[in-house]
Amino acid sequence: MAATVIDPLVAGVPAPSSDRQLLTDVFGAALADVGVAPRLGAQLALDRLRAAADGLRPAARIFPEAARLFATAELDGEDPEAYVDRVVRSSGLPARTVRLAVTDIVAEIEALDRTVAAELPPPLPSATHRVEWVPGGRVFAAVMAGNHPLPHVSWVHALFVGYSVLVRPGSRDPFTPRRLVAALLAAGLPPHKLAHLPCDHRAAAFLLDSADRGIVFGGDQAVASWRDARHVATRGPGRSRALLDTAPTPELLDHLATAVGYDGGTRCTNLSAVLTTAPVARVADELAARLARLPVLPATDPEATLLVVGRERAEALRRHVATLADGLTDHSTPHYDGDFVVDLGDGSFLLRPLVLSADRADHPAVGAELGFPFVVVAPWSADRDAGALGPALVLNLLTDDDALVARAVQDPRIRKVTVGTALPWDLVPGLPHDGSLTQFLLEPKGVVVPGAVVPGADGG
Repeated sequence: MAATVIDPLVAGVPAPSSDRQLLTDVFGAALADVGVAPRLGAQLALDRLRAAADGLRPAARIFPEAARLFATAELDGEDPEAYVDRVVRSSGLPARTVRLAVTDIVAEIEALDRTVAAELPPPLPSATHRVEWVPGGRVFAAVMAGNHPLPHVSWVHALFVGYSVLVRPGSRDPFTPRRLVAALLAAGLPPHKLAHLPCDHRAAAFLLDSADRGIVFGGDQAVASWRDARHVATRGPGRSRALLDTAPTPELLDHLATAVGYDGGTRCTNLSAVLTTAPVARVADELAARLARLPVLPATDPEATLLVVGRERAEALRRHVATLADGLTDHSTPHYDGDFVVDLGDGSFLLRPLVLSADRADHPAVGAELGFPFVVVAPWSADRDAGALGPALVLNLLTDDDALVARAVQDPRIRKVTVGTALPWDLVPGLPHDGSLTQFLLEPKGVVVPGAVVPGADGG
């Protein structure tokens, strides 16, 4: 496949950049020639969108049509299969995972009207006064990661409620946002509402700092400087975990293995820690045996389930794991002849699941998130380790202790609680994933019409 050219697109108009970046795939071949907007280009794009921003919601019909086009149409000369192939080659995600992500993106975009309605309070029962939920600004900046396509629904959500949006794609996947932009424009989105802006970290920070609202995805380093910024929502790392506070039955162990390994362990909702009151070695051995059955296949194989990466990233992960695992018990590599990294012989390297165990719940490795199926199993005691249940994007509680569930729900460090064999990424419209994105984007505004005011009642 020849390298495709991707340039910034601002308000429907290409903005070619002389600053180019070659994106290579996991096999080491050229995949895309990406035009990188400089800091001045980011300023001009922001100014252009802000000047045209109106805060009005686009026609609701645009979004399901855009979802349909994203999944089925040829857009900018790219058909759906070419899109899947590019994302597989750039990110190392299995083809099946990318196709499932497309299905999930379509479903979440089609449900945006229900999601927004479910995340807002019911209207006041009055004909003379009401609350309107309106955008808290005009311009939204999205600084994305490239580990999975699904988070791109977040900036489509911002468009849906009325923002003008600048999208800075992740370095490993500029293809998903480019295709979504093309689908939205083809469905009738006003071009002045949107910009696709590959740019460096400095320009991305400028966009987040200057926008009225923003969102940033990534690891600790990417999100650390924005955690206290009230206008920026931070997403990552997930550090999702489970508490196994009951007998480790085959059903529960199968569930935990799925929650660790699904989508190649690339979601922020994949479990990276299992705390347990059961024998730690037994739980870790059982999880390792189950995860070792996942097939060793190239990412392009229809049956592949695990992530592949390029040589440089594979070697960096091998070194990082060696440091992280110091003093821990490895339950997985005995299944793999001693190495979790598999050279596939085509320039790419597959990352097999790793299950380690620690001797205490507060070990520094508990909750470490590496972007492939990696989990640390550790002992847990209600008296000693209550604080080890967080921080977590998702806490999966496998327990009969209702009081423990209630405490977890009240813990501000835990963003979502699942009980039993509900999977960590299970969602329905209106169920908060990491807080309510709708209420982050919108503000309540009172509207009063004649007849609502009682003379002298306001006192102010």
